[in-house]
Amino acid sequence: MKRSLISLKTIGIYFFVALFLITGLLPSNMQAQTNQLIDREIFFGNPEISGAQLSPDGKYMTFVKPYQEVRNIWIKKTNEPFDAAKPLTNDTKRPIPGYFWTHDSKYVLFVQDKGGNENFHVYAVDPSGAPAEGDDVPEARNLTPMDEVRAIIYSVPESNPDMMYVGLNNRDAAWHDLYEVKISSGERKLIRENTEKVSSWVFDQQDQLRMATRSTDDGGTEILRVDQDGFHPIYSCNVEESCSPSRFHKDGKLVYFVSNKGEDVDLTSLFLMDPQTGKTTLVESDPENEVDYAGASFSDVTKEMVATFYYGAKRRMYIKDKNFQKDFDFLTSKLPGAQVNFGSSTKDENLWLISATSDVDPGATYLYNRKEQTLVFQYRPRPELPVDQLVPMEPLTYTSNDGMKIPAYLSLPKGKSKNLPTIIMPHGGPWARDYWGYNSYAQFWANRGYAVLQANFRSSTGYGKKFLNAGNGEWGESMQDDLTAGVKYLIEQGIADPDRVAIMGGSYGGYATLAGLTFTPDVYAAGVSIVGPSNLLTLLESIPPYWESIRKMFYIRMGDPETEEGKAQLMKQSPLFSANKIKVPLMVVQGANDPRVKKAESDQIVVAMRELKLPVEYICAPDEGHGFRRPENNMAFIAAAEKFLAKHIGGQYQADMLDDIAKRLEEITVDINTVALPKKMDESAAKVALPKPAAALTMGTFSYKTTVKMGDQEMAMDVKNTIAEKDGHVSFTSTVQSAMGQIVDSYMLDSKNLTPMSRSVDQGPISVKLNHGEGKISGTMAMNGNERPIEVSNEDGIFGDGAALEATIASLPLKEGYECTYRVFDVQAQKVKPYKAKVMAKESVTVPAGTYEAYKVDLISLDDTPGSKTIWVTTEGKRCMVKGTAVVPQMGGAVVTSELTAVE
Repeated sequence: MKRSLISLKTIGIYFFVALFLITGLLPSNMQAQTNQLIDREIFFGNPEISGAQLSPDGKYMTFVKPYQEVRNIWIKKTNEPFDAAKPLTNDTKRPIPGYFWTHDSKYVLFVQDKGGNENFHVYAVDPSGAPAEGDDVPEARNLTPMDEVRAIIYSVPESNPDMMYVGLNNRDAAWHDLYEVKISSGERKLIRENTEKVSSWVFDQQDQLRMATRSTDDGGTEILRVDQDGFHPIYSCNVEESCSPSRFHKDGKLVYFVSNKGEDVDLTSLFLMDPQTGKTTLVESDPENEVDYAGASFSDVTKEMVATFYYGAKRRMYIKDKNFQKDFDFLTSKLPGAQVNFGSSTKDENLWLISATSDVDPGATYLYNRKEQTLVFQYRPRPELPVDQLVPMEPLTYTSNDGMKIPAYLSLPKGKSKNLPTIIMPHGGPWARDYWGYNSYAQFWANRGYAVLQANFRSSTGYGKKFLNAGNGEWGESMQDDLTAGVKYLIEQGIADPDRVAIMGGSYGGYATLAGLTFTPDVYAAGVSIVGPSNLLTLLESIPPYWESIRKMFYIRMGDPETEEGKAQLMKQSPLFSANKIKVPLMVVQGANDPRVKKAESDQIVVAMRELKLPVEYICAPDEGHGFRRPENNMAFIAAAEKFLAKHIGGQYQADMLDDIAKRLEEITVDINTVALPKKMDESAAKVALPKPAAALTMGTFSYKTTVKMGDQEMAMDVKNTIAEKDGHVSFTSTVQSAMGQIVDSYMLDSKNLTPMSRSVDQGPISVKLNHGEGKISGTMAMNGNERPIEVSNEDGIFGDGAALEATIASLPLKEGYECTYRVFDVQAQKVKPYKAKVMAKESVTVPAGTYEAYKVDLISLDDTPGSKTIWVTTEGKRCMVKGTAVVPQMGGAVVTSELTAVE
């Protein structure tokens, strides 16, 4: 058991807790499946062709196709066959994630990062440019060539096609300044330095900067009008609401605006706002009063709205333009049963690329000529996929434990519906949602014989702010209950075999996987966590700097780590601190360069499970970030997960794999014995000399009222610390009285430097006897008569622990800005551990003994020992601790509070 930063005055509580490692049995009901397996390469290998776009002048079509097995941009004349195309880019390391044409059809722009670090740069390619010498593609010019900088494209003006507005965080990593970038030359000009915490900019139809949004200190959103003389606030909404300008009306006076502001308002609606006054007029809300407004389409020719969209169980579209209605009716008559999607078009909107998709079809793309009313097939991204073997994605709703209705999607293996191995697949975000349509994972797992449930648990977006906000502070609790209720529903319906349910997801879905295995250990038989956070405190500490604008939103929706209550909640909800409850096998998948969920999140849970001797497998790709994009990494991970789940819950799996995929899987599979936790300080820092006390300990008796709060339960203890001179040294005795009995913790301290000479702890059947000297700590620990020896090196010196430490810290030369490192001996771990004391502020503190001016001192672990502790020390007179708080993850995130009641 690891020890937290809590005073040993509560050590007795720990000794009452026994940890039992419970191993789970393999499923006993693994039935053979008979599905005809579709090769995983067909599901997850590179699409043959995807992402086609027309140049605005209609002369060319670009698309994404593998070049040396990596997805790159290709180009052909619109009327040419695809085999006449030539590559425009030749990146052999990382797929191109997206691209678009400039308005004048001169350049193709795309963004790219390195190894998944999400520091995206903007590149421009001239399709008419000659290849560089020795190359077979034109040069891709980096328009934002700065290290450790993330570029955001805000606008590409139609009125000046050789220019774009870009945000760059080169001055301040947290905030993007606004630049004008010339595409043909890469010349950059600073337009606005972002010192106002602006998170986005809005340009009108004439490409003039008119509005901005920024985050408020309380996590809300403020809408600003941008004038020559600066910013003018015109609208705001709080952190539990949403409000944002969408695009300017063609008249240039009004702006389309989306909001759900108001206590009696739930769903977001579309409005028109007057930026001069902030007045809004309703345009439309969901005609079925079911879900949020999801978006609209506008004509680039007329600038008029042509359709609005809403996503309930499936997409609903409301067409506003009679010509667009004719087009839609024609297309649906030619593509019956498909969901018709309008993609890229020419500038005159005569030629369109149309895709037709469904839940059982990843789609086909067609070229539609509006004038000639012709529809010509272009390509299928996965032509080898046998769509007749795919299965429907059925919308359903079930009830969670507290009565909340949870919308979800269920995919069942072909011809089977009862007693199935089942995969619960929570989405990421968590402020996102799953949609009806083709889903490669759902189809793949259904093909392997699994039932697949995708639940839009509370906190999912699109269902109104009440549903979204119902998840605030509920990570691992009500949000997890929604998933557990989904399992219960499938079992009650006879669909899921209760002994063969697994959980698998990425990002928040990865967290939900870890939470499912720790907080509901009897529900699942296995789990696959993909880039899932295990420790919510370290997750929040390491969020990317460019997310500063939404930091407060994270605190509101998750928990505030800057408060003791928030820390306690986040620790309680962190799977890492309940890893000992896991009973079943876990697979952990991570990208080494992930900027959102750092590699340490996966390392921590892997190490915890290894130390607890629990079954864990670890896959970590050194060239990936938040999820896998390189096909060889993705294929290797899926092959491993397929075998893992087949082993533990009994579906089918494809045993063979390509040689290069097998080699890659071997390369990215981590020997768990090599995983080490990151250190917060190096060894040299840990060995610095102990700080010297500024004064002797204050003699006397100090009484405290201490409470231990664990959820709804609370335990009170009386603590009396007595400090006295004895034989030229300092005697320190802490006596704790509680319902669990008496604890006496006694030290003899060297009067010169306050380091321990000896220590004894007595608490009923438990006793600890220690001697400090000659560079080591030696003694015994006994429990119920069973004694074991202690002998640990102590060449660098330590301070006393528990209440003795609090008194020692009070004797240091504290002042505002002061900090120091020190060490203590952890009795339970039998290890010397380093810490830092840091004065955070000077505050007035009121406790039963009175009101004191005090230094607030944080005691910080430097070796990732879980927990936190803060003490308040008087600034004048008798130096002593007047208040202390600690959060103890090993006790379910219990909060321990001590307050001074008397000084004698």
